[in-house]
Amino acid sequence: MTVRLRDLTPGDSDRLLAWRNLPEVARWMYSDHEISRAEHDRWFAGIAGDATRRYWIIELDGEPVGLANLADISTTHRKASWAYYLASPAVRGKGVGAFVEVFVLDHVFRDLKLNKLCCEVLLENEAVWKMHEGFGFQREALYRDHIWKGGQGHAVVGLGLLAADWEQARPASVERLRARGFEL
Repeated sequence: MTVRLRDLTPGDSDRLLAWRNLPEVARWMYSDHEISRAEHDRWFAGIAGDATRRYWIIELDGEPVGLANLADISTTHRKASWAYYLASPAVRGKGVGAFVEVFVLDHVFRDLKLNKLCCEVLLENEAVWKMHEGFGFQREALYRDHIWKGGQGHAVVGLGLLAADWEQARPASVERLRARGFEL
């Protein structure tokens, strides 16, 4: 398997709208309403040229399978937030998410020279926040009723990873990937 993250292009817009409206993707997002073409087009136009955001299409063996992004990039405060999703259920459990995590962490701490990366995960998405913890993220917050969807409040886990934490966790993380046949 070959995993690659490539920059988002205008040609990805339709694919992203379809992915984001998949029930298995929307389930884990902060909003789960069906996103209209107009709403999507406004969002897509808004990300162009925004230095505080970065988006990649995740490809597996040349096929687009998901999206990764950085948001709230602040060189002043040396931090950012991130998220990703795999749209194709067929690729889940194959180590693609782990590869994406290492790629993004290396980019944030080695290329951008930031000091902290944050993320938020719905409390009920235990597999994902536990995966982040396996890469050195620490739970920094539990936001009760942080988002409202489906007629009820949902708790969110706030996680953070410092550059020094990643340097300690990186060797074991890379070794786990290599054991699964991935090369960085």
